[in-house]
Amino acid sequence: MPLLCHLLSLDLSGSIDKIIAEYIWIGGNGREIRSKARTLPGPVSDLGEIPTWNFDGTSTGQASKHGGEVILRPQEIFKDPFRRGNNILVLCDTYGPEGDPLPSNKRFHAAEVFSHPAVVAEEPWFGIEQEYTLLQKDHHWPLGWPTGGYPSPQGPYYCGVGANKAFGRDISDTHYKASLYAGVNICGTNAEVMPGQWEFQIGPTVGISASDELWVARYILERITEAAGVILSLDAKPIQGDWNGAGAHTNFSTKSMRTEGGIKEIKRAIEKLALKHKDHICGYGDGNEKRLTGFHETAHIDTFSWGVANRNASIRISRDTEKAGKGYFEDRRPASSMDPYLVTSMIAETSILWNSSSEPNGSKG
Repeated sequence: MPLLCHLLSLDLSGSIDKIIAEYIWIGGNGREIRSKARTLPGPVSDLGEIPTWNFDGTSTGQASKHGGEVILRPQEIFKDPFRRGNNILVLCDTYGPEGDPLPSNKRFHAAEVFSHPAVVAEEPWFGIEQEYTLLQKDHHWPLGWPTGGYPSPQGPYYCGVGANKAFGRDISDTHYKASLYAGVNICGTNAEVMPGQWEFQIGPTVGISASDELWVARYILERITEAAGVILSLDAKPIQGDWNGAGAHTNFSTKSMRTEGGIKEIKRAIEKLALKHKDHICGYGDGNEKRLTGFHETAHIDTFSWGVANRNASIRISRDTEKAGKGYFEDRRPASSMDPYLVTSMIAETSILWNSSSEPNGSKG
């Protein structure tokens, strides 16, 4: 094992020009992350220097047996915190042999939304709060919980300190540092309400970058939990009963919302979100019906609501935003497993581009 650790930490940059590029993409179910590595002739600084690649889509649920090749197109570059040196992570999206985006490629439509002139002009900012649960590998039970049993009720665990309150801090802190090294705009982390559950935050980041960075942060977290022998769960309600679920609260603002009088724009966007509530819920992640019950800091899945400093509402406006008369709002509906490309593009599209008067009866929802 010491030899293995020594070889894993080898820095190739001092001896050869070649680098390793880890290509990352989203699998066929829209939730899992896949990756594979290739050697490039030297350090790169531009996407144009990274070749497209392909993989067997029949093994990832992204192609039929008769047309198995799927094309990987590089979209973003990040530093590799595992191999370090000049090695890189390459975030890709997926296309069929004829060049059409795959159904699982939600980035393609998101890129169209965020490149729309009206959206670009509004400089949409996102901050995404990714909650996750750490599970014991052998028992699929939350980290720190007695096997087959339950810890003390919720209360002391949120932002808790101590061996009997915080389970998995080493994983959270390692992920925090590795994400910063990679170039991910991670802005914080904390222990969550349910023991064994944590959160990290991405942003504020403009447009599609928030989703790119969240996916890479998820990849880094998967790699760290893999090394630690712990299972990463993005289940919206990993433990039934009187325990908090796991969400991905998404904070959003536009230039109009951030300027004087922006509270009017915030309320106008919320009115649109209310009309499209059902559409958004359908795209906000699996298992949300178990999480959005009206309890445990959630609104009920069938009811749209908003309020100032109200964590039991669908949309929360902070007290600071209300006081300043400008700022942002928080969409508390997305589940922890949501596809950020889908969620962020839906929020931007509804808030900025959608005109309710163009819909029959004013609404599709």
